[in-house]
Amino acid sequence: MVRFAMGGIVALVVAGVISYLVLRDVGTTEALKNARQLTELVGKGIVEPNLTRGVVRGDPVALAHFDRVVRERVLRDPIVRVKIWTPSGRVVYSDARRLIGKRFELGKDEVASLRTGTVDSGVSDLSLPENRSERGLGKLLEVYLPIRDRGGRKFLFEAYQHFGSVTASARSIWVAFLPALLIAVGVLYLLQLPIAASMARRLRRGSREREELLERAVDASSTERRRIARDLHDGVVQDLAGLSFNLAAAAERSRASGDLAAAQELGSGAEQARQGVRGLRSLLVEIYPPSLRQAGLAAALADLLGPVASRGIETRLEVAEGLQLPAEDEALFFRVAQEAVRNAVAHAEPHRIDVTLGERGDAVVLEVADDGTGFDPGSEDAAGEGHFGLAMLRDLARDAGAGFSVDSAPDLGTRVRVGVERR
Repeated sequence: MVRFAMGGIVALVVAGVISYLVLRDVGTTEALKNARQLTELVGKGIVEPNLTRGVVRGDPVALAHFDRVVRERVLRDPIVRVKIWTPSGRVVYSDARRLIGKRFELGKDEVASLRTGTVDSGVSDLSLPENRSERGLGKLLEVYLPIRDRGGRKFLFEAYQHFGSVTASARSIWVAFLPALLIAVGVLYLLQLPIAASMARRLRRGSREREELLERAVDASSTERRRIARDLHDGVVQDLAGLSFNLAAAAERSRASGDLAAAQELGSGAEQARQGVRGLRSLLVEIYPPSLRQAGLAAALADLLGPVASRGIETRLEVAEGLQLPAEDEALFFRVAQEAVRNAVAHAEPHRIDVTLGERGDAVVLEVADDGTGFDPGSEDAAGEGHFGLAMLRDLARDAGAGFSVDSAPDLGTRVRVGVERR
């Protein structure tokens, strides 16, 4: 929930920034559109009807009348300067009277506006000679459009507006919309919090159910192991043991009667039956070690290493004295040791296997190390059948909240380690 809430806040900030930038651009576009509309209204509605031949010729009386109209009806905030140009670049009129009659080269945008009849705008370049009189007015926006005098001749009307008015107009537009947008996004974010909380509760419930299923599966596995071990012990093992006694007795009778060949065959059969009993009893210890619950983890680990030593593999067991562990931790440690030892014997051809269990800081750590062939944990073969049991142990340790690692390399042996924090 905290991560979701923080992520939502970050998303809200990002959405707010993006919304601000978009609305600012929209506001600027609309403000420029309003500036062009204002200039068009002034140019077509006021300037064009009063643009007489006398103004064009430079007649003082006509210019004075036209100037009075412009100052009274046009030069109002945000318009601060007015110019009227001929297509050849002569200034017919300007409220800056020293420019009247002078010639300057029209820019490409001004020429295009005269040719196409469109209203256009741009930031005034105050470094140009024709804009010297506006240098003290700050940043300006030029808006220009073609107009006609009463004789139908075409002229370019140019109005200069304070750029600050455009910025203020743009700001008023996006300020009007941004709070509503942010409130909508914030409400959407708040509406998602209960949904996130519900999802978090479902995840926790699912995790608890998964843990319960795992516990039941482990319990069922232990129960099934006990049943199989009991059935084998009370059935096949007892039958083989009885068979070995009967064969041994028959061998003695054959030997007493002088049938040495039969006695030898029967003795060999009795020995094979005894070996089968020993093998099954070793298997029973692996399937369900009674010493784990009866005598503790140290005894169970010793029983686990007993059959390994009988194969000629050197073993060493070291368990810290006085170590007291919960039953579930003992079961985990034994399961890891059992699988690690079985893997080493089956696949690594080791000469020595060491099992150590002890405390390291705040954790209890089990290590199973062998000097066998080893393998490359990063290779594709590491996930094959020979190491599938280690992959299952990794999952088992993760589900139990324990740390698990496998260190191995070709010809350098393998070290399996599992650690559980003290509870």
